[in-house]
This record gives sequence, structure tokens and C-alpha cells, in this order.
Amino acid sequence: MRYLVNDSTDPHFNMAFDGFCLEKLSLDEPVFFLWRNRPSVIIGMNQSAYSEVNLDYLRDHGIVLARRTTGGGAVYHDLQNLNYTIVGRSADLERDYPGYLSLVVKALRSLGVPAEVTGRNDILVDGRKCSGFAKRVYKDRLMVHGTLMYDVDFGKLTEALSVPGSKMEAAGVASVRSRVANLKEYLPEFPDIESFKGALAEKLAAGDAQVVLSEEQLSEIAKEADEKFRTWEWNVGRSPKADFHCRKKFSCGTVEASWTVKDGIVETLSFGGDFIGNLPADGLAKKIAGSRFDRACIEDLLSGLPVSDYFDRLAPEELAGLFF
Repeated sequence: MRYLVNDSTDPHFNMAFDGFCLEKLSLDEPVFFLWRNRPSVIIGMNQSAYSEVNLDYLRDHGIVLARRTTGGGAVYHDLQNLNYTIVGRSADLERDYPGYLSLVVKALRSLGVPAEVTGRNDILVDGRKCSGFAKRVYKDRLMVHGTLMYDVDFGKLTEALSVPGSKMEAAGVASVRSRVANLKEYLPEFPDIESFKGALAEKLAAGDAQVVLSEEQLSEIAKEADEKFRTWEWNVGRSPKADFHCRKKFSCGTVEASWTVKDGIVETLSFGGDFIGNLPADGLAKKIAGSRFDRACIEDLLSGLPVSDYFDRLAPEELAGLFF
């Protein structure tokens, strides 16, 4: 199978690279490429960033959020995770979809990994998940892409995909949590992920030639990454509608908040509780409605408002903490 080389570790560029190859690359036969991302969480096309990802943890640890164009659940990537993409024309999805996956499984088995495909979009080793995959169809073309966990930091994976508290009931497709395994323990002959990547690429290519993209094509991919995949509107704002509710005790009394977020924007907000204030709190709620549901945006907005007029002696950053 012919192959491309994508050495980028920028998740947003790599999402655009996938899309370009599916939609615009000349395809006389299937091609594949292997790629990696720096620490990032990649959520599925139909998922809510609010319900799937610990956004504060991502911000505090420099982990990138990206949304892909395929379905399925949220996954954590770092440089010890190897991703694969196969694209080609398809006249028979029932044949080609499992056929593409079998190429990956056969390559892994030839390297000594006892891999097997399950019916839930996973590749398992000894009953543990080492790969999740998804597909996308564009006209007569099919893309299959997925992860291969080589030596992923499971601690960061758990933290990044754990949403603190139970503040929301969000729409969208929830991720399925599984027992996971790193492939490194099954590949003792490979000293690092680069050597594993090279061996896997050799098995998949089977002697076929490289496809080289032009500078113009690479520039087109970079432009798509900047204008779509790197934007807040795509990664967070596209989240399905979500309803939130929380309560917290302050010096002014207990404050309860209920709000709805649609397309990443606070659509409705109401306050309740036994708190004391000089002005009706619905006045403040109206000032917050219409803003992005994003910690930095909410903190900036509240810092310019007389929060203590509505909640006696309450500082803006304290009220912001109620939402996040």
C-alpha cells in the first residue's frame, strides 16, 4: 500500500491533513500514513467538550483540545501514541471498512502483537484496548483512522478525560471507558516508538512507493487547520446543547445557578438560593447570558461587573468559581 509522510505533531494540522487526504487527494488505490500528536484530547464529531473533557486540566497542563470529523469517543494523545489513517475509494463499505482494519491488525500480529478487532470499534490485546478507531465516508471515498497506544501516560489520560463533579447533563455521544494496554509491553524488541513506527510502516507499505504532497497542497492543509480546526467555534462551540446546575455556599449565603449552553454560548441563566444582595440577581444573569461558556471569558466579564451588588461581599472570581 502506498503511503504519505506526515511528521507534524500539531493536532489541528493533523485533523486537516486527514480531511484533505479523504476529500482531495488523488486516489487510484488506498494510501496510509502514520502520525503523532503532542499532548492533546481529540473528541468525536458529535461530542460535548464540556461533558467529555476536563477543560481546566487541559488548560493548566498545556494539553490541546481538538475535534475530529469522525464519530466515536474522546481519546488522549501524546507523543507515545501512534495514529494511523487509511484512505481510499470504496464501492463496498461492508467489505472495505473491515478490510482496512484487517491490514492494521495483520501488521501488528506480524510484529508479535496478539491483536484482534471487536465489534465496538476497538482493537484489543489480551482483552484490553490498545486502539480505538473511527471512519468517515465522503462521496465514494472511505477513511479509517485510529490510535495505537505504545507507551501513553495513563495518569494524564485519566485526568484529561475525567470531568470533575456532576454539574451537567449534556447531549451528544458519551465515550465508553475501557481497560487499556500499552503496546510497548508486547514489543520488547523495539527500543522506542520511532522504531515501532518504522517497522509498522514497512509492514503496511510492503514495498510500495511514497506519495508526496506539493507545497501548495500543504499550504491548503495549513489554511484549513487555521480557519476551522484551530478555532474555538469548532472545538468547543460545536458542542451539543448542555444543561448545567450547581450550588455553593458563600459568605452571602447559598447560591444556586442553572444555565443552558448552546453552541458554546450561555443561552439561559438563573440564580437561586438564600443569598443576600442589594439588587435582583436576574439582572446579573442577563448580563452573563450571551457570552461564551469559557472560564477566561466568564472571569473577564465578571471582573467588570458589580458582582457584590447582587451577592453581598462576593468577589467576581468567587462567582466565576461557581461555574467552573
